[in-house]
Amino acid sequence: MKEYQFTNDWFGVARNMWPSLIKHLPDNKSFLEIGSWEGRATVWIAENMAAEMDAMITCVDTWQGGEEHDPNEMNGVFARFSANMSALADNQKERGENILIRAIRSTSVFGLAELIQEERTFDFIYIDGSHIARDVLIDACMSWPMLKNGGVMVFDDYMWAGSPLLLHRPKPAIDAFTSIFGQELLLLHNGYQVAIQKVAP
Repeated sequence: MKEYQFTNDWFGVARNMWPSLIKHLPDNKSFLEIGSWEGRATVWIAENMAAEMDAMITCVDTWQGGEEHDPNEMNGVFARFSANMSALADNQKERGENILIRAIRSTSVFGLAELIQEERTFDFIYIDGSHIARDVLIDACMSWPMLKNGGVMVFDDYMWAGSPLLLHRPKPAIDAFTSIFGQELLLLHNGYQVAIQKVAP
């Protein structure tokens, strides 16, 4: 098995919580990640959540980081993501699996607009891109119509306090979204991550 090139692990919360979400998915075929970094969540989805054959994971990221990142910190992140996806493909081949990884190197607005134009739908959407509230709200609003009825959306960093400015944190956006779309969702988990299920209004 090929080894992965991860330089940090921000996935501990998800690793403990996400297994409970699998039973809620309408299918295990289509996954969307907004913000992929080095691909740790992508690998976990492929190895634990996606169907072994003909599933697709779509990753939307600029791989340039956000306002909280030192630009020098971003050197090599996309290269490591690409290397990890190559290792994942080799490991899948060894296990007889066939899961397609699609990377859209773009801002989330343009990447999501492309997916909307393609009329894509997803069983699972993970929002872990920009921490700025307005960006999180836009990501959620644009991707919600693409989430299948019964599908699951997860927001990361609900309790993140890395900025002194409230509107530069995800929490206000997540609170606003879950309030406005309250009749269309069921809360599955509320902690450092927030998981919701789309239900018919």
